[in-house]
Amino acid sequence: MLLELFQWLAKEVRLFNVFNYLTLRAVLACLTALAISLILGPYVIRKLTAYKIGQAVRDDGPRSHLTKAGTPTMGGALILLSIGITTLLWGDLGNRFIWVVLLVTLAFGAIGWVDDYRKVVHRNPRGLPAKAKFAWQSLFGLAAACYLAWIAQSTPALNTLIVPFFKLVAYPLGVAGFIVLTYFVIVGTSNAVNLTDGLDGLAIMPTVMVGGALGIFAYVAGNAVFSKYLGVPYVAGAGELAVYCGALVGAGLGFLWFNAYPAEVFMGDVGALALGAALGTIAVIVRQEIVLFIMGGVFVAETLSVMIQVIYFKTTGGKRIFRMAPLHHHYELEGWKESQVVVRFWIITMMLVLFGLSTLKLR
Repeated sequence: MLLELFQWLAKEVRLFNVFNYLTLRAVLACLTALAISLILGPYVIRKLTAYKIGQAVRDDGPRSHLTKAGTPTMGGALILLSIGITTLLWGDLGNRFIWVVLLVTLAFGAIGWVDDYRKVVHRNPRGLPAKAKFAWQSLFGLAAACYLAWIAQSTPALNTLIVPFFKLVAYPLGVAGFIVLTYFVIVGTSNAVNLTDGLDGLAIMPTVMVGGALGIFAYVAGNAVFSKYLGVPYVAGAGELAVYCGALVGAGLGFLWFNAYPAEVFMGDVGALALGAALGTIAVIVRQEIVLFIMGGVFVAETLSVMIQVIYFKTTGGKRIFRMAPLHHHYELEGWKESQVVVRFWIITMMLVLFGLSTLKLR
């Protein structure tokens, strides 16, 4: 019924040539995804609760998290549903970049779904074995990288690594270099967002902010006039990703309504892995991998904290740098309240996103 309503709406607006205006479609995608999330959210939460799909809490985690046990998880499915429906309604389905990002999102979401299923059904907080998860991520990441490398043969701008703040500094990658870089960006961002998703609302708001900023980069990269004026590589068709980014922002904000502290539902790996992979794929297409690294500084810090902790623990025979990793748990154990950690990480992300956007002009 809901899908039919939006299909009718899309058909009506086509009569007024709304589809000729990319920015308007991006805004409408944001509002549509937000509406779907807010409308379906309570229903999804009730169903997750009825099927007893509740969060399993790590035994070695902060003691304050024990109260979260049983809270509905796998709520990321709501985000993916909202993004999928909205993109199909407002996006140009003849655009290959739209399909690449959508398929990557769904593929990594499927990995997360299996991981969450194991956690819920088998009551194993570890979920899908790390090796199996990484293998599937590598498979889908390489598939996307190879396809984009094939597209890059006819789109020279995709074969260049752009260095922000320097107008004339760029490095040709070649086919192999492009595939390797794309693989690491997609898989790395997917895992980084997943590691960050440990507190109520912590991961989704930075994802929304970074996704919105990438939507601006996509619009600029897909516009021959703006890209030339701002010194950004022109990638024909990339502007359509602004619609996807609008859907991501709307779906994320709708989910945050229910995920804000104290959370009624958790995103789970089905959402975190998918959204991270989507951000990485979009950054590659619009040639802003380094800017993604800057804007997603919170994701980077969380990932590095885990890597540093593991390496230091193994090399020193059991000593730790952080009280607990990922980084947000360290600050919890230092005495910060959960809401303080979340909001402060949001503020940091906002500053980093603004800094990243400044690269459009500061060259």
